[in-house]
Amino acid sequence: MRGMISMVKHKKVKRQKKDKKDKKEKNHVQMRSDIIKKGVERIPHRALLYATGVTCRDMDKPFIGIASSFSDLVPGHISMRSLERAIENGIYAAGGRPFIFGVPAVCDGIAMGHAGMHYSLPLREIVADSVESVTNAHQLDGLVLLTNCDKITPGMLMAAARLNIPAIVVTAGPMLTGRLKNKRLSLVRNTFEAVALAQKGKISPEDLQQLEMAACPGAGSCQGLYTANTMACLTETLGMSLSGCACAPAVSAKKMRIAFESGQRVIDLVRKDIRPRNILTRTAFENAITMDMALGGSSNSVLHLLAISVEANIHLPLKLFDMISRKTPTICSLEPAGDYYMEDLEAAGGVPAVLKRLKQKLNNTQTVSDKSIYQIASEAQIEDEQVIRPLTQSYNKEGGIAILFGNLAPEGAVVKQSAVSKQMQRFMGKAIVFEGEEEAMSAILNGKIKKGQVVVIRNEGPKGGPGMREMLSPTSAIVGMGLADSVALITDGRFSGGTRGPCIGHISPEAAVGGIISIIENDDKIEIDIPRRSLELHLSKKTITDRLNQKGKPKLKELSGYLAKYAKLVSSANFGAVLR
Repeated sequence: MRGMISMVKHKKVKRQKKDKKDKKEKNHVQMRSDIIKKGVERIPHRALLYATGVTCRDMDKPFIGIASSFSDLVPGHISMRSLERAIENGIYAAGGRPFIFGVPAVCDGIAMGHAGMHYSLPLREIVADSVESVTNAHQLDGLVLLTNCDKITPGMLMAAARLNIPAIVVTAGPMLTGRLKNKRLSLVRNTFEAVALAQKGKISPEDLQQLEMAACPGAGSCQGLYTANTMACLTETLGMSLSGCACAPAVSAKKMRIAFESGQRVIDLVRKDIRPRNILTRTAFENAITMDMALGGSSNSVLHLLAISVEANIHLPLKLFDMISRKTPTICSLEPAGDYYMEDLEAAGGVPAVLKRLKQKLNNTQTVSDKSIYQIASEAQIEDEQVIRPLTQSYNKEGGIAILFGNLAPEGAVVKQSAVSKQMQRFMGKAIVFEGEEEAMSAILNGKIKKGQVVVIRNEGPKGGPGMREMLSPTSAIVGMGLADSVALITDGRFSGGTRGPCIGHISPEAAVGGIISIIENDDKIEIDIPRRSLELHLSKKTITDRLNQKGKPKLKELSGYLAKYAKLVSSANFGAVLR
């Protein structure tokens, strides 16, 4: 009897082992990382992996890269060490093996207004190339892309689209507003615009120091709907980050939970082989543009969405942005265009609540979660009707961005129309021309700009700059000098997401490749008509042709290092300023 029982137990154990083996073989998915960890010829590779602390059991798990842009230099990124841990724990909990690697980051606010800004937009390409290089060199199975600030987020998305392996994005979250004398503060309105006020002696040194100390209270991307936070909202709308990620503050436990859940979710994406190009479809980009217009987001989003679409092999014509803008009302009014902040948008329900409001205008696309855009929208709650207005009570009937064309910008120019006052939507003025940002900034602060002028800043485009510097310093100075409703600014460079006023950028073709902006002279008449989407230099065709012939072939600046390579390879702004 005992022998029979023993035999039954033996058969049961044997069957359980076989079932376990069959289940393991059934669940095993061929992984990219097998190429570095399977087979006799990979003995040296495994030896090196074991040197990093990998265990024998880890060799059967998906290898997940955490591309972290942590930096002590960038306020939007200083909180990432704790988010790295949360993502790691999520990956471990779901049965993966995480590996953190570094990606460079630049703070646009610190790089602003000097030679450092030449590197900001070019960094986007370095980020994409860095993620591609590490991921392919080590044959990682999936990615969690930990990002936050202006060019790093689009660079990460470009890499995800290019590599097309399972990936999820975690944006580290916005900064809380500062407080001074019971007033909420933000970086742009309360520091950049204070420069001109200080120049005019309207702020005491003591008040200025208090302002500097209080405006940015800690970790996170700057408090308004500038480029970083715009791109976080668009990343969530594209479906590449989990619901609620964009607006959750950098210092919140909610952000930690989203980081953990993102680590878990990437393992599901690997096992189900859900890739970025399954998510980054043409219809997803249309959703992102719709969200951008409804929020009144940064004009830089045009450059970045174009660049990401190139990597996803999707053609987005510049005119599509304007087509969507024409039929999408602006239902949010966040700083710099309005007086609300990212913390207000979060309290009102965040991106899901805006999706709920826009649902009838959106496509039902897939996301990295197990929910579609329609499901996320349906489950959302709108907690504040003023922060996220109904479509019938919008702040503006059209979207936040307009694309202008005309003889001055035959290939397009971009303006954040939601941040332009009604009286400046149409403007005719005389040109005052500057060959770069520093020259213009000096003139503004020294009172040389008069009412009725159009400030022209050229040779700041992708090639001519190079790097298409942001013009937040001069635009903020114009506001601070009290000229926002009497002076316009045009450039082949670009603007910060914090820019407000009649400021038109991305003029294409740029001066460095012979664009019409290169032959503007002082006192030439320039007409801006945003409702008609027109930007015209009031010169005859013959005069324009004569001036171009007289000017001859443009000459690029003498450069060295990375900027020399960048200037040689970069395309026009209307193609997203991508490298070719």
